[in-house]
Amino acid sequence: MGAVSGIVAAVAGLASAQLAAAAGRPEASPVTAVGGAVVDLTPVAVREWAIRLFGTSDKLVLGLGILAVLAALAVAAGLLAVRHLPAALAVTGGFGLVGALAALSRPEASWRDALPSLVGALVSAGVLYLLVTAAGRTRPTGAPQGRADSMDRRRFGRLVVAVLAASAGVGIGARRLGAHGSADATASRARFRLPRPTVPAPPVPAGADLRVPGLGPFLTPNQDFYRVDTALVVPRVDADTWRLRIHGEGVTRPLELDLRQLLARPVVEHDITLTCVSNEVGGPYAGNARWLGVRLGDLLREAGVRPPSQGGTADQLVARSVDGMTIGTPVEAVMDGRAALLAVGMNGRPLPFAHGFPVRMVVPGLYGYVSACKWLAELRLTTFAAYDAYWVRRSWAQQAVVKTQARIDTPRPYADLSPGRGAVAGVAWAQHRGIERVQVRVDGGPWQEARLGTADGVDTWRQWVWPWQATPGRHRLEVRATDGTGAVQTGVRTGTVPDGATGWHTVDVNVRALG
Repeated sequence: MGAVSGIVAAVAGLASAQLAAAAGRPEASPVTAVGGAVVDLTPVAVREWAIRLFGTSDKLVLGLGILAVLAALAVAAGLLAVRHLPAALAVTGGFGLVGALAALSRPEASWRDALPSLVGALVSAGVLYLLVTAAGRTRPTGAPQGRADSMDRRRFGRLVVAVLAASAGVGIGARRLGAHGSADATASRARFRLPRPTVPAPPVPAGADLRVPGLGPFLTPNQDFYRVDTALVVPRVDADTWRLRIHGEGVTRPLELDLRQLLARPVVEHDITLTCVSNEVGGPYAGNARWLGVRLGDLLREAGVRPPSQGGTADQLVARSVDGMTIGTPVEAVMDGRAALLAVGMNGRPLPFAHGFPVRMVVPGLYGYVSACKWLAELRLTTFAAYDAYWVRRSWAQQAVVKTQARIDTPRPYADLSPGRGAVAGVAWAQHRGIERVQVRVDGGPWQEARLGTADGVDTWRQWVWPWQATPGRHRLEVRATDGTGAVQTGVRTGTVPDGATGWHTVDVNVRALG
């Protein structure tokens, strides 16, 4: 009964904390706050291992892990309560204090963010006291031992059921309150209509999509586009109340814009491939989309900003998300004429919430951690010497140009193939430099030229295919690319830290024997 008491008390406390967080900031709930703090404190090598192992499910796994630890601690607290109730209540209060401190450590936190964890701890301690006291009641005077114990267990069971039912009600209330809190944001996205581009992107060139079986489409569907960020709860921002502030060093005309004012400027379309710096060689964290937005360089010029090459004092543009994430981008890259955008549309639709609605940054040629801030709230001009953004404080490079990469998408690793003619195909990218050629080789033999899909500018990936006459046996396929400057992709293998992985993608396959 002590173990059950601990679990039930924890459930009641979490439900109450969730309700309190839903009434304030969802990011302040204990699991979310502790999860965010864990992400911040996790060494880079461990975080990269988690991304490799769990992919985009790493946040789900983290949340489940936190709940599993809480469950174990709740059982321990319940067992302790049977022997020493004051100590168990102190431990429960300690859990609440940890959650409160984690919430206060988050970006944009205020003292109110500590309340959900403290409320949860108070409720949990009260329920634990109630249940343990009920479980320890003495049997009625004169009642047979077996009958009295049975009566106590039934009484305890009814109390447990009542607490769980109340907790379920509180949890449902928290869910509805949270849904109501994001209803305005959901409604604003439903009402939002993408403006007609002043400068539309031309149609995707014929031949850009090779349509090879096993090779994904040239434009990645929104639902399939990779997502790598630190947000355990996806921010839902109301487009009607969204504001963007532009200020800082070298800004002579500070700006504060709402969405309508932002989109009063010329709106352009551009096809851009994004890549995450956590992408291992051959990894899936790259995607290509048609983005719609306002040119960021023009907006900075409107604010009076000059790039360093023209005498500007700021060399870093720090973008801040509504959840406090900071991303530092070279001012020179944003203002050198490339299609750096404040994007509102993705593949002909408003940005999904998971990809930054209502406004995000997109800068071709740079890894996402130094260019692609989602849920944008502020742009501040400063210098790299004066400020380190979130990921730079965690061992990543201040600046990171996307490295030339080629990937084999088909055949898959360790595929069992039939002998004869088949296709080896994939994608290659070197954003803002373009791809000039792709070569494939088998078992360390001579490099063979692959056929490239038609180029859609220098900011997108290119598909490629190479016909292979497969012979029986085990084979190793390798691929490398040459970018638009003539530089050949290096075969030296390095990890993702500090500024992106290098090396040739290799795939081992087995070709069955004839007959």
